[in-house]
Amino acid sequence: MTYETSETSRTPETPGTAVPGVARPRWNKVPEVTLYFWIIKVLCTTVGETAADLLNEKAGLGLTGVSVLMSGLLAVVLVVQFRTRAYRAGVYWLAVALISVVGTLISDNLTDNMGVPLETSTTVFALVLAVVFVVWYRRERTLSIHSIDTTGREAFYWLAVLFTFALGTAAGDLVSERMDLGYWLSALLFALAIAAVAVAHFALGLDAVRSFWIAYILTRPLGASIGDYLSQPAGDGGLGFGTVVTSGVFLAVILGLVVYLTVTRKDAGDPERLVRRVV
Repeated sequence: MTYETSETSRTPETPGTAVPGVARPRWNKVPEVTLYFWIIKVLCTTVGETAADLLNEKAGLGLTGVSVLMSGLLAVVLVVQFRTRAYRAGVYWLAVALISVVGTLISDNLTDNMGVPLETSTTVFALVLAVVFVVWYRRERTLSIHSIDTTGREAFYWLAVLFTFALGTAAGDLVSERMDLGYWLSALLFALAIAAVAVAHFALGLDAVRSFWIAYILTRPLGASIGDYLSQPAGDGGLGFGTVVTSGVFLAVILGLVVYLTVTRKDAGDPERLVRRVV
């Protein structure tokens, strides 16, 4: 959490009164990492896979047209997200859901429209993500999501999130195609990989920042495999629920959880810490 000094700053006790020289607080802009966080993240990655397929099949805009449309919607939501001064569950998770769709579409465009091999796109996305992390760390000296409290850090955060989705999509497709495991076995593989990261963190001392970002990347192919398993026809190894039903059910669950978190604020930071630091 950081503070800006301004002549128009206001104290928590007197919200309508400007006090010269008083620090104006900026809260962390992302949720606390709780079980709710990981559940909604996986659900969003699942929706990213099935919704991208649904829009590509039903919208009649083609892969490029759908990509432009969803990128435009994402840009609008990110503007709203950047303009908020604290974490807002509805805005934040809408941005994550849209960025999941856009990240999937970026990878699909490279593979399907431009013929870029999955090995190449996976490597390029990994390198770009590494560059984002390096530049972010050199400028801010931290990659922690507990201090996304300036515009610069938030910009790096969302850029990293975008490329984790694109990388997860390409890497997941690469593993699925090369190993030919099928959807549910692919999901099990990525779930085991995430479990291994958890063991490395809690038992072997892998630091929290690295553990978080590795797990964040791995949840993308996990969610995509779950989405494909539910939505794809039985003849292709799925359960045949279709993209409409799968996307609708997962969106409904996401909406329910986000409403719950908006009301309870179980994933938000403690505002009392902010008041104590200001006063």
